[in-house]
Amino acid sequence: MTNDDTTAGAVAGPGGTPPGPSAVRPGGTPPGPSAGRPAGTPSPSPADAVLPPELAGAARTLFGDRLDLAAAYAELLATDGVVRGLIGPREAPRIWDRHLLNCAAVAERIPDGAAVLDVGSGAGLPGLVLAIARPDLTVTLIEPLARRTSFLVEAVQGLGLAKTVRVFRGRAEEAAAGGASAEPLRGDVVTARAVAPLDRLAAWCLPLAVRGGRLVALKGASAAEEIAEHAAAVARLGGGEPTVHRCGEGVLDAPTTVVEIVRERMVEPARRPATKKSRGGRSRRR
Repeated sequence: MTNDDTTAGAVAGPGGTPPGPSAVRPGGTPPGPSAGRPAGTPSPSPADAVLPPELAGAARTLFGDRLDLAAAYAELLATDGVVRGLIGPREAPRIWDRHLLNCAAVAERIPDGAAVLDVGSGAGLPGLVLAIARPDLTVTLIEPLARRTSFLVEAVQGLGLAKTVRVFRGRAEEAAAGGASAEPLRGDVVTARAVAPLDRLAAWCLPLAVRGGRLVALKGASAAEEIAEHAAAVARLGGGEPTVHRCGEGVLDAPTTVVEIVRERMVEPARRPATKKSRGGRSRRR
């Protein structure tokens, strides 16, 4: 098992949140083009992250006076994000339209002052983008892989977001369950982008939402088909009827499609059957 496959079940920030035994804490090195790069690796060009003129109006609408902060994050993705394998090299020239603006448009579906949990955050999409666009939100980035959480912690510190953003290294199930040194995490809104089909996504994300809270999942053109296929599974998990919304209409040429599911009922996760030892010493299901 590599470090990237381990989980820590711990939280860092905001405002000095007490960590668990293996907390991921911001270190002393701010993110930059050289962090985490193997010796001799060519440096990606920050020019790949320059905001195209045709997108400037949409970017100003979605980020407002925090557009410079969004630009700093875009450069971080185009450099360190590429070198560390979080963003594909071919994605660098499309960071603004395909990633930042696509994610920022989802902010219109999130209430003022909400606590947001971003499952499978990866490079911080959409969680870090929402934290940049909406300083009223508190955001927790949930990610199990060590190399990704290291990047996220550095990004949070380097972008000056430590007061409103924290990083949880672990799986969604671990975040929902809590542990001896950590309370279960709950949020008003749970976000996810390109993580899993809707049935599995609901199983992971709905337990993280408060009752009446919602899952806001970024989906593509197949959103309606996923709803038709998985609506029954969502209902069994305590979710209401899934609805499709298009975010950023009138702002983006290609609005962002999201599926929203309200957590209407609190459903306990299914437990695995207990095991007992046979006479031969083997475990068997009861």
